[in-house]
Amino acid sequence: MFTRAQVRRILQRVPGKQRLGIYRFLPFFFVLGGTMEWIMIKVRVGQETFYDVYRRKASERQYQRRLEDE
Repeated sequence: MFTRAQVRRILQRVPGKQRLGIYRFLPFFFVLGGTMEWIMIKVRVGQETFYDVYRRKASERQYQRRLEDE
């Protein structure tokens, strides 16, 4: 496990502190978010992707609402 001093040393080595300050980490998180989105769209676990499950659950909720309204 990293100690606080080791983490601080690693963070200090990230370039752009003078110009961007704390925002120098923004490109890293932007790429991380894009990678996560790509994985949710493209990577299949079993037979389904994240969005297949999302669409199925949304249609199930809509069907349940229709049954309750009738």
